[in-house]
Amino acid sequence: MTLRAVSVIAALCGLLGPAQAFELVSTQEMQASLAAPEPLRAKAGINPGAPVIEVVSPKLSAPISSPSTIELLFQSAANSAVRPETFKAQYGRLRIDITQRLLNATKVTAQGITVKEASLPKGSHRLLLSIEDSEGRQGQKTIEFEVN
Repeated sequence: MTLRAVSVIAALCGLLGPAQAFELVSTQEMQASLAAPEPLRAKAGINPGAPVIEVVSPKLSAPISSPSTIELLFQSAANSAVRPETFKAQYGRLRIDITQRLLNATKVTAQGITVKEASLPKGSHRLLLSIEDSEGRQGQKTIEFEVN
């Protein structure tokens, strides 16, 4: 077996180290979003029975490093089920749809989503996350954090 064949097999088996980080948001997108005016927000009350999105990782109480793992858990009401195909992720004040970037890196399940090695530029960030349940109720969560 040649050295090249061994390298290819090792890479396929994950023996050459962790997966490469992927760029979740570019520096240009971050800067454009920070420069944009705050979007108008509808004054909506809490939707009773809507799914809840819980941020497990990273801990947002302090600045995070990049790349970072993002882990979300979804909880639905007893009489409904989360519909993973309705998951949406929007970035910043411009609400740039980054859903497909996440889906390219991982799979959304009814239980949640785990993204490994998401790379974000240093600075302030905001994500608007949403998911629907089998009753059509939408749960949303806005998370704001700092990357150092």
